[in-house]
Amino acid sequence: EVQLMESGGGSVQAGGSLKITCKASGFPITGVAMNWARERPGKGREWVGGINMAGGKYYAEFVQGRFDISRDFHKNEMYLQMTGLTTEDSAMYFCVKEYTMGTMRGIWGPGTQVTVSS
Repeated sequence: EVQLMESGGGSVQAGGSLKITCKASGFPITGVAMNWARERPGKGREWVGGINMAGGKYYAEFVQGRFDISRDFHKNEMYLQMTGLTTEDSAMYFCVKEYTMGTMRGIWGPGTQVTVSS
């Protein structure tokens, strides 16, 4: 059974950093493209970035070099290292398997909350 579980969310001051984790089970995380998405209060869900099977990384424009996606084959985990956080980054963050741009369909984890305070 495919399962995704995010962790590592929390509260951080603006300008700070946070690393969140997506633990995958039921499939090899390095064998598929994986993505991060977020949902901000009142703003709907938006794509944050993704990593393909070859390790190529892609980010939404708003990331502006502040975030980095990585994976650990042995732990079967994916990470989102976030730096230079602003209050606009406060959101529930989700890892997504089989994400489809536009429709935002895919297999979503339950999410982990990130709160950035000024």
